[in-house]
Amino acid sequence: MLDLDLLHSFVSVVDAGGFTAAGERVHRSQSTVSQQIRKLEESLDCALFVREGRQVSLTEDGERLLGYARRMLALSTEVREAVSGRKRVDVIRLGVPDDFAADTLTAVVSAFARSRPGVRLSVRCDLTSSLSRSLERGDLDVALIKREPGASGAVATWQENLHWICSPALDLSDAEPVPLVAFPQGCIYRNRAIHALEAAGRHWRIAYESPNLTGLQAALTGGLGVALLERRCIGPGHRVVDAALPAVPSTELALCVTDPAREPARQLAMTIRDFCEKETSRLAA
Repeated sequence: MLDLDLLHSFVSVVDAGGFTAAGERVHRSQSTVSQQIRKLEESLDCALFVREGRQVSLTEDGERLLGYARRMLALSTEVREAVSGRKRVDVIRLGVPDDFAADTLTAVVSAFARSRPGVRLSVRCDLTSSLSRSLERGDLDVALIKREPGASGAVATWQENLHWICSPALDLSDAEPVPLVAFPQGCIYRNRAIHALEAAGRHWRIAYESPNLTGLQAALTGGLGVALLERRCIGPGHRVVDAALPAVPSTELALCVTDPAREPARQLAMTIRDFCEKETSRLAA
């Protein structure tokens, strides 16, 4: 049987992104946490982290262990609560893209949590590439992700219509290379934009890069470049310039749930599905 204390330190290092920050979370010194990780690695006879200075990343074995570790810790908590008679709190881990109706969706999931005292939400806002990996590892229960159309394994999907967007003051007629405003590598919108430009024989450069939609929108308003985004991201200080640049096929917004999913997670997924249906209808009107 694996030592749950060692697993707790392992998960803390992953979530905190390093040994020092993990030590602060578990109220132990960095050296103590490092010793615990070494002990865990020795017991499993494999390396769990790649150490590069103060930065750490998971090895393939570490990736495989992470999902099991989270489930073992959750089961341990469930056992203690069942035996002690204390009321169980269901933790639902939700992942959402940064550019999907942050204010209104947050209000919806907050209302969901308030209506269910036995549910505790843990919400993570990130790029789809990261959310997809976390969903596969079992680190998320429910996630909204952007992907290629037609893939399986989703509770519901919605077509995303992408548009080239820039400031009214930006003249794209002589822009060469095309200045792109984009999310970091791994974003499907960024990949779509680059592939479309290269297929059309257009040169491009990254003029502004940010993992946050607000940063991209500010860069667009300031005239730093053009972005390929979903229509929901078009702000009052932007204009659509689809005619000036290559056509781009649609992408897909998918609502995914881990299998098997606990009932509270399924309920949250249905709440988000209803919200997405209304949001899609509103944008189409």
